[in-house]
Amino acid sequence: MAVTLTTVAAARVQKFLDSRGKGIGLRLGVKTSGCSGMAYTLEFVDEAAPEDMIFESNGVKVLVDPTSLVYMDGTELDYAKEGLNEGFKFNNPNATANCGCGESFTV
Repeated sequence: MAVTLTTVAAARVQKFLDSRGKGIGLRLGVKTSGCSGMAYTLEFVDEAAPEDMIFESNGVKVLVDPTSLVYMDGTELDYAKEGLNEGFKFNNPNATANCGCGESFTV
């Protein structure tokens, strides 16, 4: 079981952590929301929770709670610029469908 970051995403996360001046890594998760049923969550973490699964990818710690890992196992987080838009992109092999706006998914 693992969740990874591309080198571009890891560099972007590290830049955010450096500008914050604190933090041990990035927490990824899922919540019930959106038109497809589930939405991704992403936040910077200052302290790990006891139940967190911790992965290291391209020098950045990625923390995922066990419930979210069921839906996110094998996911790769990327950071992309497409035209005027830029942001993190979840490449989740478990997703069977994605919302048209890209904000939610179904497993």
